[in-house]
Amino acid sequence: MANNQTTKTLSLTDYGIENATIHYQLSPEELHKVTLDKQMGVEADSGALAVNTGKFTGRSPLDRFIVKDDVTADKIWWGDINIPFASDKFDKLYDKVVAYLSGKEIFVRDSYACADPAYRTNIRVINEYPWSNLFAHNMFLRPSEEELANFNEEWLIVNAPGFLADPAVDGTRQSNFAILNFTKKIALIGGTGYTGEIKKGIFSALNFILPVDKNTLPMHCSANVGEANDTAIFFGLSGTGKTTLSADPSRKLIGDDEHGWTAENKVFNFEGGCYAKVINLSAEKEPDIFKAIKAGALLENVIMDANGAVDFDDVSITQNTRVSYPIYHIDNIQQPSIGENPKNIFFLTADAFGVLPPISKLTPGQAAYHFISGYTAKVAGTEAGIDEPLPSFSACFGAPFMPLHPTKYAEMLSKKMQEAGVNVWLINTGWTGGPYGVGSRMSLKYTRAMITAALEGKLKDVEYITHPIFNLTMPTTCPNVPAEVLNPKQTWTDAAAYDEKATKLAEFFKQNFEKFEEYANEEIMAGGPKS
Repeated sequence: MANNQTTKTLSLTDYGIENATIHYQLSPEELHKVTLDKQMGVEADSGALAVNTGKFTGRSPLDRFIVKDDVTADKIWWGDINIPFASDKFDKLYDKVVAYLSGKEIFVRDSYACADPAYRTNIRVINEYPWSNLFAHNMFLRPSEEELANFNEEWLIVNAPGFLADPAVDGTRQSNFAILNFTKKIALIGGTGYTGEIKKGIFSALNFILPVDKNTLPMHCSANVGEANDTAIFFGLSGTGKTTLSADPSRKLIGDDEHGWTAENKVFNFEGGCYAKVINLSAEKEPDIFKAIKAGALLENVIMDANGAVDFDDVSITQNTRVSYPIYHIDNIQQPSIGENPKNIFFLTADAFGVLPPISKLTPGQAAYHFISGYTAKVAGTEAGIDEPLPSFSACFGAPFMPLHPTKYAEMLSKKMQEAGVNVWLINTGWTGGPYGVGSRMSLKYTRAMITAALEGKLKDVEYITHPIFNLTMPTTCPNVPAEVLNPKQTWTDAAAYDEKATKLAEFFKQNFEKFEEYANEEIMAGGPKS
């Protein structure tokens, strides 16, 4: 599927960019070639383009700001996640960025977010680098030739990785920044080449707009649909398996990261592509993602040999190695990227403590509790002798992108779950048989088997037992999964050590939830670990 070409003449003077050489709506092939010609990237043996994003290989949450003005002042959940930025400071910084871009080669793309036409949001992206523009092509939805001829943007993204702010003058924390201005509908990004800031800027904007203006729940989740038109949703933080588990050969992919659940009982993809982690990627474990890495795809921060062969196990630049590709690189996709009300919702967590069940069925109260908690665990790092996992809680499985208070999203989700009568499951894709450093990562084969059983209704009439500490309901049998795997305590050689670790994690849950207690009813509070 080739990108649409256009001969449209474009001026950027209305944005303050003067005397620029403008490349408008270049195809992936053209952007690939320009990047190579400028020696800003290399070609992998798969045909994909590979680049190094520079100093930043991931998002910088402390440098993400929202302009505080009449639109946002009383609605945003201000704090360490949503950091206020002054309107006058934004205007001055914007002027400096567009002055910096003036006279340069600029890559411009018109695209949109939200696959459901009723929620479509037109976006114009202005990039300093050609490969950033390729990312925008891959990740946003692509208008037709006719749509381009009459295109009017609602949001503007200005992306200048080479511009460095002066914190003392510009009001930023350091030289990089990502700022949302809801009044002017601009996402201003500078000082960082990490492409994820581009898509997450629009995701954050929609997370404000959709609930406030459209009565639609935005979700940090993947989604797919089966032959019976049954939609499944997978919530989870980075590294928990959203992309992997939604790319199921027996089900059509709706999207891998960002969706809306409408008042009309539809689930739609925000995006036109996928942005997958490729650490330890293999054709055997994740064939769909592996096959998607071809011409048109953009690899970030990977290590290759002289022949262009990627070593997906090499994390010498970062563990956050990535690939973006248009969704049509996946064979089995839902077109358009819209599904009906979900029948099953899965909360994914990579529990490095090794104590949560691999699958458990949640009550409505437990679903609300775990959604607000948004738990996963991070491996402590690479320092010698440190292998203790660290708990990581991110409300709604996406707090860094949620401008409103988490309880707003939780209330919307709870209401929609009850109306739709969905089954909600907690899936541990993390460790079994012990914590990180002792146990092993949960077999993807078993995780897929458990999810398949849930989707096919094969866990409906089996026997369940209750976890003594987390109060979770665990099936005792599951097709194609050994029974001992289903009860995490039975996978440990030391039962007392398991209880100690599980109790420790339960305390982390309770401590994290203290800040939400005043907003939670008795049913939600009862959904947590036992006191």
